[in-house]
Amino acid sequence: MDEQSVVTAYRRLSRQYDRFFGPVFEQGREVAVRKMDCRPGDRVLEVGVGTGLSLDHYGDGVEVVGIDVSPEMLDYAKARVNGNADRISLALMDAQALEYADDSFDKVVAMYVVSVAPDPKKVVEEMKRVCKPGGDLFIVNHFSQGKGAMASLERMVSPLSKLVGFRPSFPLDEFLEMAELDVVETQPVNAFGYWTFIHARCPA
Repeated sequence: MDEQSVVTAYRRLSRQYDRFFGPVFEQGREVAVRKMDCRPGDRVLEVGVGTGLSLDHYGDGVEVVGIDVSPEMLDYAKARVNGNADRISLALMDAQALEYADDSFDKVVAMYVVSVAPDPKKVVEEMKRVCKPGGDLFIVNHFSQGKGAMASLERMVSPLSKLVGFRPSFPLDEFLEMAELDVVETQPVNAFGYWTFIHARCPA
């Protein structure tokens, strides 16, 4: 995986993304934003905002900054800002090198992003850096199965990761060890619980 492969993959996917991935991933988005428990005045960074499918879930008074590495995906997200430009802003940016100061956000969320990034560890490090001490980090992602037919399929398609734009083989235990997260809660989400919601606390 490299950044250009990700940008190219999502250039191809952007037009059809909502149709194919909107309904499949919607429960995970709803769970994540509900568990975030945002309050008026909170400042939230959404890493990998994509086409902006999550934006309608945030309540009034919550400032949301959404970033993505794909200009084509952001073009669709801009249409979802509607009349909320006073509290929702979007930017073209690499999640591995966030252009925000330390301790800038109350909450940072990455939905369906960490297995897409060339360097998932760097993404989490950047999320921690821009989150205020004692703030909250949220991740929703596919993590590969340890055994069975699905695990075999994931291993089979792993060589196609550049084409599909994500890592099919991405074990949860390896990710948590690498990310060094102070995990508060995990929860299966979406169809068959194949994806996982993670709530972690940023170091105080």
